[in-house]
Amino acid sequence: MTAVVVFAGLILLLLIGIPIFAALGLMATAILLIFEGDVSAVADTVFSHLNKDLLTAIPLFVLMAQIMIRAKVIDDLYEFAHTVVGHIRGGLGVATVLSCTIFAAISGSSVATALSVGSSAVPQMKRFGYPTRDALGVVAAGGTLGILIPPSGPMILYAIVSEVSIGALFLAGIIPGVLMALVFSIFCVVQATRRAGVKAPEMAAFSKMVAATKRSIWALMAPPVVMGGIYFGIFTASEAAAAGCVYALAVAVLAYRNFGISDLWACAQQTMRTSVMVFMIIAGAAMFGHAITIIRLPVGVTEMVANLGLGPIGFIVAVMGLVFVLGMFLETISIILITTPILLPTMHELGIDPIWYGVLLMINLELALITPPVGMNLFVIKGITDAPLSDVVRGAAPFVALMIGGLACLIAFPELATWLPATSGFGR
Repeated sequence: MTAVVVFAGLILLLLIGIPIFAALGLMATAILLIFEGDVSAVADTVFSHLNKDLLTAIPLFVLMAQIMIRAKVIDDLYEFAHTVVGHIRGGLGVATVLSCTIFAAISGSSVATALSVGSSAVPQMKRFGYPTRDALGVVAAGGTLGILIPPSGPMILYAIVSEVSIGALFLAGIIPGVLMALVFSIFCVVQATRRAGVKAPEMAAFSKMVAATKRSIWALMAPPVVMGGIYFGIFTASEAAAAGCVYALAVAVLAYRNFGISDLWACAQQTMRTSVMVFMIIAGAAMFGHAITIIRLPVGVTEMVANLGLGPIGFIVAVMGLVFVLGMFLETISIILITTPILLPTMHELGIDPIWYGVLLMINLELALITPPVGMNLFVIKGITDAPLSDVVRGAAPFVALMIGGLACLIAFPELATWLPATSGFGR
């Protein structure tokens, strides 16, 4: 009963518009005052959670993405993908997914991915006969890859809350992310063959393909620079973020030559706003986690699951169903911070790998971005295209089914997520 009251109270605070960090802090304060009578331990709890070296990865990855976007390095990505694969039937859809995949590996943001790629891709797809609904759907769904393909902001947040290796989690997301992008691409080709009006541009000359590749090579090299260093043990996740910033700055200043001090200042300001917001949320989550531990809420959840007799797979399926429902009403950060502290002890009790669960959670959070009524990517695509929301929802619906299938596949074959971290030698 206590879990229901706490959970319902937190969701109510979020639904009435209170910021996430404030809702978490208020709920934690109320719990501590009711059950403990004082909040003296809050300061130490918040400090211990924020006093971690790995938190430097957050502003560094944000800064890397801001530099690449502001220097317009990203603009060459869609042109590259369009030139290389646009000539096949459904190729523009494949180009959109490919652009989203690469941009996701740079920005770490699903909303930024949908916004940046969508502004170029949707008009181009409509021009070559794609139904508006199809164009809107592939951009909305392709944008969600920003959560799963590293570096990913939600991944970092989950790693901090669950105290797992960020590098291992990043590596765990690569194979499922690439497979999801491949499935999306295959679907785009199959869908286009069933649309009579879809045309394919003429195949670009080889020289044009080479030129497009040369222009986009700096953007294409960013993910290998970051993830390659992590995989081969050259640097940690935080050091990888720093290396990514240096790389992005060098590309912007030396290769593109369109980036000055004023641009760096603007990127730093935006990075500061985003990072402070995340750190405030982490502080609120630390308070909330401390409060529910005091009232033994995680222990109660563990005992309840034990009494139900659910095994690891049964528990995972039940949790994924819960997260799917929550995703219709809450945004991704809220779901991570509400559910993880409560479920983590139960997962440890059942022997569930938190890295595997983290990737499952990311796929489910992708679903949250394109399921109404609060699917963020749906509103982003509506905003940049001025299309009816119903068209965006219907266009994204087939991709919801594909993601659910991907979720089921990863539940059945955990090795898709766990193999790469294991081969890299990451400790847990």
